[in-house]
Amino acid sequence: MHPIKAALAATLILVAASATAEAEVQIQWWHAMSGANGDRIVKISNDFNASQSEYKVIPTFKGSYADTMNAGIAAFRAGSAPHILQVFEVGTATMMAAKGAIKPVYQLMADASEPFDSKAYLPAVTGYYSTAKGDMLSFPFNSSTMVMWVNLDALKKAGIDKVPATWPDAFDAATKLHNAGYDKCGISTGWTTWANIEELSAWHNQSLSTKANGLDGFDTELVFNKSPVVVKHLENLVKYQKDKIYDYAGRTNEGEGRFTSGECPLFLTSSAFYGNVKANAKFTYTAAPMPYYPDVQGAPQNSIIGGASLWVMSGKSPEEYKGVAKFLTYLSKPDVQAWWSQETGYLPITPAAYELSKTQGFFDKVPAAEVAIKEITNKAPTENSRGLRLGNLSQIRDAWAEEMEQALTGKKTAQAALDSAAERGNQMLRQFERTVK
Repeated sequence: MHPIKAALAATLILVAASATAEAEVQIQWWHAMSGANGDRIVKISNDFNASQSEYKVIPTFKGSYADTMNAGIAAFRAGSAPHILQVFEVGTATMMAAKGAIKPVYQLMADASEPFDSKAYLPAVTGYYSTAKGDMLSFPFNSSTMVMWVNLDALKKAGIDKVPATWPDAFDAATKLHNAGYDKCGISTGWTTWANIEELSAWHNQSLSTKANGLDGFDTELVFNKSPVVVKHLENLVKYQKDKIYDYAGRTNEGEGRFTSGECPLFLTSSAFYGNVKANAKFTYTAAPMPYYPDVQGAPQNSIIGGASLWVMSGKSPEEYKGVAKFLTYLSKPDVQAWWSQETGYLPITPAAYELSKTQGFFDKVPAAEVAIKEITNKAPTENSRGLRLGNLSQIRDAWAEEMEQALTGKKTAQAALDSAAERGNQMLRQFERTVK
């Protein structure tokens, strides 16, 4: 080709490429997923980008859940918010109360004329992120729940022939494990308040606070300290802590390594711990439903979710919102959800994705992965088990944990610790209520 013609052709190619790039509407997605899960978010984004040519999702890691939410709120105030912000479930009330900062998902999908039916998602998942009328405010993405991880080799060594289903059986098994050489820890939990107050209350259909645990109004009042189940459970933890049959493992998930190392054979924590267990456990393991107290009528009920959802920020153009809506539709696809769930241990957010995983034989190969969805769909959610929506929840959890630690170290009775936990939490709820009025 003549040099001039070649140069002209090259220029035309560059111009065309530039025009294509300019035509793509960029969608900024700030998230808190690091490591392997961060890589999976990049894959999902790239796959969506490759599936069409109008929009380009750009995922950006912003640190921890708290860091990501704070960065998003600061960016909104500065007029530079991302289109999509991943926020942990603890921040739901804060995001709801951030007037003018968000565009509700149900409204987004309607404005974009994108097919959307909130009933196509798991009720226990959508209920957490919806108004009392059922309008979905944020998009559930990485939802988990609490399960009991079990070291089957340790149970065999201790002569225990079946996985405990009730709390009395769990404490009995932990005692046998302790006597069989697991003297540092028979049973423990990660996320201590999530396990021993929040999930415990929902699993036994006990009220944690008024106004449907805050889902029906920010003027909610904590009442878990009046629940005989919660009080009895903490009394049991205090009793078994003395000989390390139960052993406290911290406020968050910092103690999870005690399970994968083999030190603590029974460990309640997130179903999303699956990837870590798969990679690091050198023993035969499984997951089982959380134990329950058999003398509580109707127990077990259903578990509640942890994890995070995707919030759409306000102030974007209709064309940008159309792209966000199409991306959320893409994330809802059964094959996308099934892949995400199978890779991470998070729940498939739709029954269709769950059925696809079953059809693919995934749960036949990995039965532990099905425990979480069986828990969360065990029964239709009640006002006590839809979830919870408490302002300042991150700080409230710290206060609850501090009071539980007082009981576990013998400085307070279980009842006194729970009374103080509820009182301190209610003070923080009133502070939050004042800020949103």
